[in-house]
Amino acid sequence: MDYLNTSSEEGFILVGFSDWPHLEPILFAFISIFYSLTLFGNTVIIILSQLDLRLHTPMYYFLCHLSFLDLCYTASTVPQLLVNLSGLDRTISFGRCVAQLFIMLSLGGIECVLLVAMAIDRYAAVCRPLHYTTIMHPVLCRALVVFSWVGGLVNSLIQTSLVMTMPLCGHQLNHFFCELPILLKMACEDTGGTEVNLFVARVIILVCPLLLILGSYAHIARAVLNIRSMAGRRKAFGTCASHLIVVAMFYGSGIYTYLQPVHRYSDSEGKFVALFYTVITPMLNPLIYTLRNKDVKGALWKVLGRGTDSR
Repeated sequence: MDYLNTSSEEGFILVGFSDWPHLEPILFAFISIFYSLTLFGNTVIIILSQLDLRLHTPMYYFLCHLSFLDLCYTASTVPQLLVNLSGLDRTISFGRCVAQLFIMLSLGGIECVLLVAMAIDRYAAVCRPLHYTTIMHPVLCRALVVFSWVGGLVNSLIQTSLVMTMPLCGHQLNHFFCELPILLKMACEDTGGTEVNLFVARVIILVCPLLLILGSYAHIARAVLNIRSMAGRRKAFGTCASHLIVVAMFYGSGIYTYLQPVHRYSDSEGKFVALFYTVITPMLNPLIYTLRNKDVKGALWKVLGRGTDSR
């Protein structure tokens, strides 16, 4: 068998969806549309968050960073996927593969921690409304974002370094990008120790933030149940519903991909799950957060010159 290590100049062939050639044109059309919507929706949120003073709040500060992450996330995989689906080029160099793995793990880790920051914001808004502006001070918001980036980058650096020390067999990568479980399955020798270290790193960046989010929402649920009026409960729940939906989509696909044993990981199923979190979720996030949001709608109409204050 061929041994491919970090000193090799050879690359990989990305199999992608070539096992289903009849599906490739359909996927190409839909993914092109979804990618365009992702670029448009997330760019609009970033621009509106900067232009409209009503959106200069902690919630939209974090949402702006989430939109930027989604733009980077899709840009690191979707253009290559579209080229792969068109059949023009299915190769990726070893260096690009390492860079892509690092970028994807970094962005995923950053989003894990950023979603905790957004949960803290919702906790302060619902459970400590009178002290909200004091708790969610701009200094704290900036610190949470910086911590998100540092945590995601460091965790990704550790995981990428561990993967790249393993000798890899073959040149066919049964995915449409350099996904961690697929690379682990290509290892030429026993990687039990490395897999344990990688699992610990993934638990730290996936499970620990999720527990903090669940803890925040346990306090929020208790506070909501103490509200006597149904209207008050609906309003409180409405401020958290969007974030809960995003958390469920992001962590659901992340746990399936990264926390199950490598030998149980299905290459075929993994490709479609990866489509969900690289294409569908980044497109849906702007819609989920803004569909029923009067502030964003008002800001959009104001920018377009069709309205003033919607409040």
